Amino acid sequence: MTNIKFGTDGWRAIVGKEFNAENVALVTNAIGKYVYETFGASKKIIIGYDPRNMADTFSMQSAKILSELGFQVLYSEKIIPTPVLAYNAKELNACALMFTASHNPPEYLGIKFIPDYAGPATSDITDKIVSFIGQSVEKFADGKIIKTDFRIEYYKHIQSLIDFSKIHDFIVNGHEKVIFDGLYSATIEYFSELLDDFVNIPYESLHMHHDVNFGGGMPEPKPKFMSDLIELIKKSDCAIGMANDGDGDRFGVINEKGEYVSPNEIISILLMHLKENKNYKGCLVKTVGASLLLDKVAEKMEVDVIETPVGFKHVGEAMRKYNPIIAGEESGGLSIQGHIPEKDGILANLLILEAMAYYNLSLCELQEKLYSLVGVHFYNDRVDLKLENQDEVKPVLEKCKLFKSVGEYQVKHIDTKDGAKLYLDDDNSWILVRPSGTEPLLRIYFESNSLDKIEKLKSLVVNELH
Repeated sequence: MTNIKFGTDGWRAIVGKEFNAENVALVTNAIGKYVYETFGASKKIIIGYDPRNMADTFSMQSAKILSELGFQVLYSEKIIPTPVLAYNAKELNACALMFTASHNPPEYLGIKFIPDYAGPATSDITDKIVSFIGQSVEKFADGKIIKTDFRIEYYKHIQSLIDFSKIHDFIVNGHEKVIFDGLYSATIEYFSELLDDFVNIPYESLHMHHDVNFGGGMPEPKPKFMSDLIELIKKSDCAIGMANDGDGDRFGVINEKGEYVSPNEIISILLMHLKENKNYKGCLVKTVGASLLLDKVAEKMEVDVIETPVGFKHVGEAMRKYNPIIAGEESGGLSIQGHIPEKDGILANLLILEAMAYYNLSLCELQEKLYSLVGVHFYNDRVDLKLENQDEVKPVLEKCKLFKSVGEYQVKHIDTKDGAKLYLDDDNSWILVRPSGTEPLLRIYFESNSLDKIEKLKSLVVNELH
């Protein structure tokens, strides 16, 4: 048995090495034991998989193990995005296993456990599952596997959240062209069905087939891997581009100029939209690594801000507690009030189109509206500080917590919910230092309203910590 650990979003490993039949059986049995002891024999388990190599094979192995223990297992009859499976966990009052490695390189696969509240499993749950690994599990009944189509209920729910007729009129009347980059991901059929088969919203597309090697790139909707989409937009007249990661829980958006629009900007625009156009009420949930842009928008919108540690399991937990207007993270995940406490890239793409339709503005114009509201632009950067060994991490982190100033800037406040976040007295800059968790490494994030200021802060902090 290898050292199996659940990170912020499940257990992940390389297929054919740590991710093998033996370890999948160990993890599956541990999950089965957790579900049986927590919920009882009648709890349904649903299983899905993304387009990755061997995801279908290993997910069926898991389904057979759980059915042989005595569970009724509903198994997706086709590739499925994580948010679609997660929604069905809530709808069916079931626990879910999603076989995915999200945006990791193609050689990886993973198992994500989703409890019946439809969000990422919290640490207390995954710690319990890990403690059961290797323990014997006795058969308690005759179970079965039922092949299931999980699309319909999810589609109905999305149509209750999104004003498709508004989007339709906006697109059909020539205000915007939509180009969807499938990026070989799990959302290919699902996003196209929502736009095409249900409400007949025209769009163009590329990379609309599944490929276990993701076209030789990474299943991550970042500019580096959306170069074909960016070039197509630059040659088009008034087109917006959008994509999702491998399992469909993250989003990536390109504006009409062929520029990547950061998740911080997207979440900010959607907060404006949901508050102004749809009269949503509540707070904003963001991670400690998200931009001050979100705080500035929330202040203008008179919306309270709840900040969590990095990782959507923390965001999802806050969603269940506070029922926010919108919740999101800087890495490209979001969800909204009335939806599940799990990030959903399909919903994010549709919300962007809805915001444009309601405001009757292009995405570039919405960005201008956003910055006109807050009156400041923010810039971000990150430095990874490698240390000799894991023992050095804590002392260096503790040193950060003692900073009184960084160069000419005084430290106004230090937040320690996830590493050390230093808020500086210019009110437009912060520095976040947090441990990697998997290697002797500190990730140092910088944000400021000036690129020159960021370069200065980087130099000062790195020199001080070396």
